[in-house]
Amino acid sequence: QVQLVESGGGLVQPGGSLRLSCAASGSIFSIAIMGWCRQAPGKQRECVATITSSGSTNYVDSVKGRFTISRDNARNTVYLQMNSLKPDDTAVYYCNMLVNAKFYWGQGTQVTVSL
Repeated sequence: QVQLVESGGGLVQPGGSLRLSCAASGSIFSIAIMGWCRQAPGKQRECVATITSSGSTNYVDSVKGRFTISRDNARNTVYLQMNSLKPDDTAVYYCNMLVNAKFYWGQGTQVTVSL
């Protein structure tokens, strides 16, 4: 059994920064891909960033230059550094990982960007 536990969400003013973390625990042999997706009220889930085991990253256009995904393989952890946050970034953020060739999701953490 593998579990993903997220942390780091909260309320931030426009232009501010937040750092999300997601740690995997359990019987883990390999984590091929790690990523972050988000879902705003009334909208479909959108995947915003991914990182492979070799460190290659990919971002959706709306967050390029503002968000940075990184991973710590020794800790089975993925991070999302979010800078220059906008109200449109408000959403529940979910981490996801391909662990032992099976896909897992975190429970979600709320990010609210507002004055």
